[in-house]
Amino acid sequence: MTGKIKFLVSIIFLGVLASSAWSQETISPENAVRFIGKWKTVCGNVTHAYYSPETKGQPTILHFSNNNPKVFVVLIWGSDRDKFNYLPESLLSNNICVSGVIQSYLGGPDIFVTDPSQISINSLPSSGPLPYEEDENQK
Repeated sequence: MTGKIKFLVSIIFLGVLASSAWSQETISPENAVRFIGKWKTVCGNVTHAYYSPETKGQPTILHFSNNNPKVFVVLIWGSDRDKFNYLPESLLSNNICVSGVIQSYLGGPDIFVTDPSQISINSLPSSGPLPYEEDENQK
């Protein structure tokens, strides 16, 4: 290859790399409200997590703020819990990233997680996520 062609190939390669990095930009939970209707990746610490098996739809809800529960919420319906090899509420105190379309279902920005691949765990507490164990009473 001549020097000019190598240079052009290098420029194209760097452009593709830069656009790939740009498309995977993450946002903070506090900024999620600015992106309602957009596909984004939101990263932050899970400050509150609970599973509500008696509530219609059996939701698991992950909050990202102690001070304001409407900063950003992740919602996992009970019908999607079996897809996880851990209990989603065990993500409490973890730093995670969640990808999906940001909606405003619960009065603030939220993402519905329907597949574990939408969540990446950046840090684990010392014990890590709990293994998924189905409650005999819920069969």
